[in-house]
Amino acid sequence: MTIEELKDRLTGKTFENQLREIVNIFPGKTLFTSSFGIEDQVISHMIFQNDIQVDVATLDTGRLFPQTYKVFSETIKRYGKIINVYFPDHESVENMVTEKGPFSFYHSRENRLECCRVRKLEPLNRALRNKECWISGIRASQSDNRRQMDWIEFDEEKKLFKFYPLFSWTLEDVELYIRENNIPYNVLHDKGFVSVGCEPCTRAVEKGEDFRAGRWWWEEGGQKECGLHIK
Repeated sequence: MTIEELKDRLTGKTFENQLREIVNIFPGKTLFTSSFGIEDQVISHMIFQNDIQVDVATLDTGRLFPQTYKVFSETIKRYGKIINVYFPDHESVENMVTEKGPFSFYHSRENRLECCRVRKLEPLNRALRNKECWISGIRASQSDNRRQMDWIEFDEEKKLFKFYPLFSWTLEDVELYIRENNIPYNVLHDKGFVSVGCEPCTRAVEKGEDFRAGRWWWEEGGQKECGLHIK
């Protein structure tokens, strides 16, 4: 199947029916990864509320906010569904922290990317093993890098399709959906945290700042990405 063929199958369908069609095309081979951010909670609600047969997973880096774990717990309680958890390889974390300390990512971009690779990319690759479609909560308006992406892509390295069902949604669209459906969400979003990642690497965003300004704010220039979604 080509990207254009997949787009043709999904174009014009509702959010729910797009997800159902993805499952029909890639039965047992579709994964949605959630970090329990506000966009991901919208997608989780749609999957769980409608009993759509998509595997759902999260990456526990070991450095998440307590508020993130609370949303994790509330989501399980609300929907009664399984969310598969992937942790980093313990030996890789032990070696990195032993060699460079617990805050090595503040010292250089190379160290930060290493930490993201150990804590996020390696577990993600395990989660995506044998999958053919990866669903993610990316929106175009989140960053300049993400505006250059498309709502359906093919990852040549991982050899799978990537589908972003909220790609054209605004933040206001997402917030309205959360309110209307009374969906559990991370309270840090109410405190200026528009993007919530690892606790040491995330801060609130000031009015007028870029959406991704709160991630790895000490780095000058470059893409504010961990490597999961770099085009």
